[in-house]
Amino acid sequence: MSIDINEMTVSRCVSCSLFSAQLRNAWNEKKSVAQNLAEMGLAFDPNKALPVLRKKAAAMEIETSEASGTLVKKPYVVDSLVAEASLPEKKTHSISRDMIEYVQYMIKHHRDNYKEMAKDEKNYYQDTPKQIRRKVELYRRYHPQEYEAFMQSLKQQKMELS
Repeated sequence: MSIDINEMTVSRCVSCSLFSAQLRNAWNEKKSVAQNLAEMGLAFDPNKALPVLRKKAAAMEIETSEASGTLVKKPYVVDSLVAEASLPEKKTHSISRDMIEYVQYMIKHHRDNYKEMAKDEKNYYQDTPKQIRRKVELYRRYHPQEYEAFMQSLKQQKMELS
């Protein structure tokens, strides 16, 4: 009796975090990987599920593969996977607190003069004016409310000094 190493490894690792919760809940330990995936309506071998049409084979009619004739016993798995995939992706773009403080310092002391920012002693990494401009744009794009509040506080400080 020959057991495929991949099937053996995957069947032992069903509770691993590599699988989604939908697959974990519908998984049957007593069945092979191919049988479990076929019941869920998923393909075990993508080459059999979507065969590549060759030039010679394209001219001839090809019979439907045996995978298309299988009965899907657990369609809810595919439905939940499709629903999960259609959810919008979370935007987790951010920049570090150190970079925010660096950009605020540069704006506070030099406003929008990027050449002077590049010459500043706090420019430890020797950023060029274009690199500093990109960092300011990142700060403006990723933290718009904080940027606006910072600019308003600078305007108020300027008015108080005048």
